[in-house]
Amino acid sequence: MSNAKNNATNATAAGKKKGGGFLSRKAKKEKDVKEILTEEDLLNKECVTPDDTLKLTRITEDYLCPPEANIYDIDFTRFKIRDMETNTVLFEIAKPPTSENDEDDSESGDGDMDPNAGRFVRYQFTPQFLKLRTVGATVEFTVGDKAVNKFRMIERHFFRNKLLKSFDFEFGFCIPNSKNTCEHIYEFPVLDPELEQEMIDRPYETKSDSFYFVDDKLIMHNKADYAYNGGQQQQQQL
Repeated sequence: MSNAKNNATNATAAGKKKGGGFLSRKAKKEKDVKEILTEEDLLNKECVTPDDTLKLTRITEDYLCPPEANIYDIDFTRFKIRDMETNTVLFEIAKPPTSENDEDDSESGDGDMDPNAGRFVRYQFTPQFLKLRTVGATVEFTVGDKAVNKFRMIERHFFRNKLLKSFDFEFGFCIPNSKNTCEHIYEFPVLDPELEQEMIDRPYETKSDSFYFVDDKLIMHNKADYAYNGGQQQQQQL
């Protein structure tokens, strides 16, 4: 009698578990659908978080925050890319120091100035760049009067809206009115030869979004595109 009762109880429990499993899978599926966010979804949000940007399935067409969102006055002043294996500098750019004339022009307020100027960079590399496995990116930046807590960058690279790689870097805490330098290590994926050739043949269709967060709130958004056919045009002309 006792065994029969236990068996009946176990059968009932198993039945409930099976039904619960179905509902759980259904709920999970619905949750996964909801977690695929669009650019329009994020443009309508008051606060964009790191998790939000990680759910994007394509490159953004617009900027997800205005330049005014950078209330910390974070300013990138130098950027360098090097091959970690050979220590060869592949790209380097520095922002010219601000002069008094620049400050006067800024205060005068040029109505024709693009508010997104400085938020977009175009790179041109040779095909050999796609063979690199590990690249170091050194960035130098200054901070304004406010302390910066949990400074983080998420950078997502796409080719024709196919996600190639997502990078996630922590800058940490930055004291007010400081000048900071750090190097992040990019580990590039091994590309399929056909995809690699397509990226070479279609310059500037490889694009990236760089999202910068302080305390898990988006405060800067930069964009870039890339060509990997450098040097080929000269060879064809010869």
